[in-house]
Amino acid sequence: MGSAMRNGAGSAPLLRPPTDDTGLAGLVEMTVAVARAGVVLVGLLVWEGVGRTSSPLLGVPPSAVLPALVDLLCLRSYPDLPAHVLVTLREIAVAYGLAVVAGLACGGALGMHRLLGSVYGPMLGALYAVPAVVWYPSLMLFFGLDAASKIAFGFLLGFFPLALAVLAGIRQVSPQLVTVARAYGAGPLTVFGRVMVPAMLFTLVAGLRTALALAVIGVIVGEILGSKRGIGALINHAYGLLRTADYVALVLVTLVLVVGSDVGASLAERRARTWSES
Repeated sequence: MGSAMRNGAGSAPLLRPPTDDTGLAGLVEMTVAVARAGVVLVGLLVWEGVGRTSSPLLGVPPSAVLPALVDLLCLRSYPDLPAHVLVTLREIAVAYGLAVVAGLACGGALGMHRLLGSVYGPMLGALYAVPAVVWYPSLMLFFGLDAASKIAFGFLLGFFPLALAVLAGIRQVSPQLVTVARAYGAGPLTVFGRVMVPAMLFTLVAGLRTALALAVIGVIVGEILGSKRGIGALINHAYGLLRTADYVALVLVTLVLVVGSDVGASLAERRARTWSES
C-alpha cells in the first residue's frame, strides 16, 4: 500500500501557482523606465557640475540652458524659428522621398536581376563605405548654399542603406516563391510587390527606418556646414557668436526632431510586424 501511495504520488502532476504575465511585464517596463530616468538624472547632475566649473563660452549648465530654451520656444531669441524648422522639415521630406523611390528602384533592379546585382552590388557597397561628408563640398559647389545641396546630401545618406537593404532582402527570398508566381503569369512588378515585399518585410522596414534617420542627419549636418536657412543654420549662427546657451537650446530642439522621426519610424515598424504576423 505504501508503494502504491508512493507511485501514485510520483505520477501525480505537480501543481504550480499561476503566473501573472501582465504584472511581470508591467514590472519590467517600470524597471526600465526608472533605470532610464536614473541615467538621465545622473547625466543632468554631471552636466550641471561640469558646466558650473567651465568657461561660460565653452560650456553652460542645464540651469542656464533652461531659460535660453524658454526664450527660444517663446520666439524671443529667434523669432523666425518656425520658418527655419519648416524649411528643415521640407528638406527632410523631399530628401527622404527621393531616397525611398531611388533606393527601392535600384535595390529592386539589382536584386531581381542576378547579373546586375553581381556586377553593381559590390560597387554600391563600396560607395556606401566612403565617408559621406566627403561628398558635401562637391554638392555645395554644384548646387550652392540653397536647399538643393542639403536635399542632395540627405538623399545620398538615405539612399545607400535602403538600396542595400532591399538588395539583401530580395536575395533572402526563396526562389521557389518567385518561380511559382511567374508560373501563374506574374510580371516583374507583381512579383516584387506581391512576393518580394511581404517576404523581406522586416529587412525592408529596417532599411526604411535607417534611411529616414540618415536623411534627417544629412539635411541638418548640411545646414550646419553651410546654409542660409534651416535649424542647422541657426545652430551655426549661435555657435559662431558664442551664444552657448542658445546653441545648446537649438541642439535640444534638433534632438527632439530627430527622436520624433525615429519614434514615428519605430511605430511604423511595429505595425508592419503586426501586419506580417497576422
